[in-house]
Amino acid sequence: MPWVPEAFSAPVLERWLEQRREDRLAAVPYFEGLLAGELDALVESFAGEPELHHPVRGRIRGTRAFAAYVADTNAWLTERNATIDEVEHTITERQGFEEVVVRLDGDDGRVELPVAIVGEHASGPRLDELRLYYSSWPLTGRHANRPPVLQPDPELRESDVVGEYQRALAAGDVDGVVAAFEPDGYAREPAAGAHVHRGHGGLRAFYGHLFSADGGIPLEHCALIDDGRACALEYNVVRWGRTDLPPQAGVAVYVRGRSGRLAAARIYDDVDPPVG
Repeated sequence: MPWVPEAFSAPVLERWLEQRREDRLAAVPYFEGLLAGELDALVESFAGEPELHHPVRGRIRGTRAFAAYVADTNAWLTERNATIDEVEHTITERQGFEEVVVRLDGDDGRVELPVAIVGEHASGPRLDELRLYYSSWPLTGRHANRPPVLQPDPELRESDVVGEYQRALAAGDVDGVVAAFEPDGYAREPAAGAHVHRGHGGLRAFYGHLFSADGGIPLEHCALIDDGRACALEYNVVRWGRTDLPPQAGVAVYVRGRSGRLAAARIYDDVDPPVG
């Protein structure tokens, strides 16, 4: 997830295989594919015309627009000496998601940018579309509130501990949220870096602060990818406590631990919170 390996040149594939010490790549990671600069391979990874939904640029559709995006992104990553740390990836029959942390040069040193990529491939192994999620805060110190990418699905239901977490989040129930995590579980804010809250004490302080705007954070649930261990929930934020918000797109990844409770909750949105 997401690029089709067979579309890339043999030298590039051999280099990736050597780096991973593998005999075969099931999929080429998103940023590695961009850094390779092989536009034809990226385009051929789509079943039809390339379509990508970007947090800042919006909808990018068609080969010409996609080629310009690839060139600009490749140059930006190269100029900033970007390195990519893989975090998680899941591929199901019709969808998949990938998480990375991009480390790159900023004005005041190295910056960590967590990114999630969701892919649809309902028509086969090639992509129908990609959706990127990240917060602009690590790059600019500002939020770039993002309109919805997907519409809510009223029939979508999360199972087990993910559903428990969502109900507690919507209700502003700190005890319920904390109970959804393993004792050493953690939640990571979109800005990453030091914004990781680990253990029940750290989680209680974090969610207590989030709910200090007189209520919880109900989400419009739009799409779910779940392989039983990790899942990605795409959503729209519409209210925070008593404050109504214009719908804003995001995704969160939840990883279950050995006990069935949450080992991790990683959030990718750019909502400007009504709390300090």
